[in-house]
Order: sequence, then structure tokens, then C-alpha cells
Amino acid sequence: MTDKSRKKEELNEKKVSETEEIEVKDELSEARKTADQYLDAARRIQADFDNYRKRTVKDMEDARKRATDDLIAELLTTVDDLDRALCLAEEDNEFIRGIKGVRQNLMRTLEVRGVKEIPTDCKFNPKVHEALSTVDGDEDGNIAEVYQKGYFCDDRVLRYSKVKVTKVPEKENLTAGETADKNTEE
Repeated sequence: MTDKSRKKEELNEKKVSETEEIEVKDELSEARKTADQYLDAARRIQADFDNYRKRTVKDMEDARKRATDDLIAELLTTVDDLDRALCLAEEDNEFIRGIKGVRQNLMRTLEVRGVKEIPTDCKFNPKVHEALSTVDGDEDGNIAEVYQKGYFCDDRVLRYSKVKVTKVPEKENLTAGETADKNTEE
């Protein structure tokens, strides 16, 4: 073999090795891209699963609260019945004191669960009060009478207070002629 052919062969080998090196680098970068895609997909799947787990826990907690709210709402009708019975009691005897004790125990149990009465010694608030009727009064929006007590459970309204609300009476809007006729009648 001549020097020329050796050099040619060496050059060919160099070109082949450089080409192989480029191909290996390309394959390596392609493999890294694929690995990054798989890693990204795995992270997304893990994040989705974590979100699913959190959502499931929250949904279960909400379902538990709804079930508890339903039971408490049913117990509130018993509290109403006890209140009505106590309002009708004319004398204070052992039986009446027993009913008061039962009501107090029931309310303590409900208070431990976060149940509180909605205040009605304030202005009408449509977020917690339900106006069933109005009555003339000196000022708009005062609560004149409570038909049924309302209750909160933590931050949720279990039952709205059913109330009668005051309203300032509207003044008669008479025309000039009607006003003159009214004044002559008086």
C-alpha cells in the first residue's frame, strides 16, 4: 500500500469516525429529548394524581358536611317543638324544667358541632334572614317579629331566620286638585 492510499484510508476512517460521532451525538440528544418528554409526562401524571387525591378528600369532606347539615336541620325542628312547648307552659314545674334541660342539652350538642343561632336583634340581612311579611314602622329594615329562628353551622346557613320586617309607610302622592279637595274636607 502506498502512502497515498494509506492517507486516503486514514482520511476515510476519520470521516467515518466523525460521522459516527455526529450520529451518536444526534442519537444521544434524541434520547435526552425523549427522556425529558417521559419525565415531563410522569410529572404531569403525578400532579394530576395529587390533584385527584386532594379533590377526592375535599369531596368526601363536603359530602360529610352535607350529611351532617341534613341531620342537624332535622334536629332543629325538635328544638322548635321544644320552644313552642315551653312558650305554652303556664307554670314552672318539674316537667317544664325537664323539657328546658332536654333543650339545653340538645343545643349544647349542636353548639359543639358548630351550630349557632342567627341573630335577629339587628337590621334585616337577606343573606341570613327571609322576610315573610312587612309591617309599618319608623325605620326601614328593622326586624319586628321572628316567626322561626335561623341557624349557622360554621360558615354555612343551615336555615334562614323567617322574620317580619318594618317598612316606613309611603306618603300619599296626591295631585294639586286632590290635595285641595282633601284640605276642604278636613
